[in-house]
Amino acid sequence: MKKVAKAQGKSTPAATEPVAPEGSKCWSITPTQLDNWLNGIAAVRTLVAPSQVAGITLYRPVKNAGDIVRNYTRPLMSMKDLFFPPTERLFAVHKHGQDVQLEERLPEGETVVFGVRPCDARGTRLLDAMFLDTNPEDPFYARRRQNTTLIGLACQELGPHCFCTSTGGAPDDPRDMDIMLYPTDEGYLVQAVTEKGRFLIPGGEWKETGARQASPVPAGKFPVPARENWPEHFKDEFWARIGERCLSCRACAYVCPTCRCFVVRDEMLEPGEYERIRCWDSCMGENYRRVAGGHKPRNRKGERQRNRFFCKFYYYPEQYGLGEASACTGCGRCIEVCPVGVDVTEVLVSLEESL
Repeated sequence: MKKVAKAQGKSTPAATEPVAPEGSKCWSITPTQLDNWLNGIAAVRTLVAPSQVAGITLYRPVKNAGDIVRNYTRPLMSMKDLFFPPTERLFAVHKHGQDVQLEERLPEGETVVFGVRPCDARGTRLLDAMFLDTNPEDPFYARRRQNTTLIGLACQELGPHCFCTSTGGAPDDPRDMDIMLYPTDEGYLVQAVTEKGRFLIPGGEWKETGARQASPVPAGKFPVPARENWPEHFKDEFWARIGERCLSCRACAYVCPTCRCFVVRDEMLEPGEYERIRCWDSCMGENYRRVAGGHKPRNRKGERQRNRFFCKFYYYPEQYGLGEASACTGCGRCIEVCPVGVDVTEVLVSLEESL
């Protein structure tokens, strides 16, 4: 497919303008005050922030403010693994003769994540729809969310693959954060978005200022077909053409802030000792949802590509009541890591042009 730099779509949703919550407070701080604040947090809680790992920027625990990467578009991976780890033990089984005991350990300790980009905070909120807002609530995810405070940092520009404004977000969107920071010439403007965030603000140490006014949000340049139009594309030959390029490597799912498929396995550690673990899975894998007898519901790569896009823009929003929102945050990570150039923005433009 030919890359489309900009398109005018008749059903492109207008980006939602981020608005400061009513009654929220703001403070003006210097870079030194920010570092002192973060060092204080790191002394009593686990502080996670963008840091360099083998030359790659990732959300990782840091010991102090000096370990934090300052200039970055967004980390290569989202912060999804902080709440939904790639592999985690659900419980252990201890069997000794006729005596069987189950051991379940819920996550403990409080975490503060600094430098969260708006697309990643939005991704976490979208995961909440399944793990928190739908019964049964996932206790592991719920405990991590309850014990984590998100400190966002507004993007000063869109990255080369970013398209958050096309999916209802914005580079400086404070929604889904507990605290939001906006870079200024003198340092940062700090906005308390939630009560959890307000609890972290040092009392009397910072200069209070007026609440930040919402910035104009540019309209998204890539059209997102209206949800009611997706079913008519189910049998399009377009998906088979996309599938010809796909390697089924699943990289797109692993970097995505909202992909949440998993598989559960039981493993024997030693005689009498077992564990049940949950691991990330992906609908892009060849054996995804394979059933007894070896049947694969989506045997062709084109069918799996179709399912991926329908999941983001039709299935998940319909199932979990997202309103007009999609399950795509526009972070562009899948575009960045795809080895064969499957580009979600090209897919959206192509579908819109076919209507």
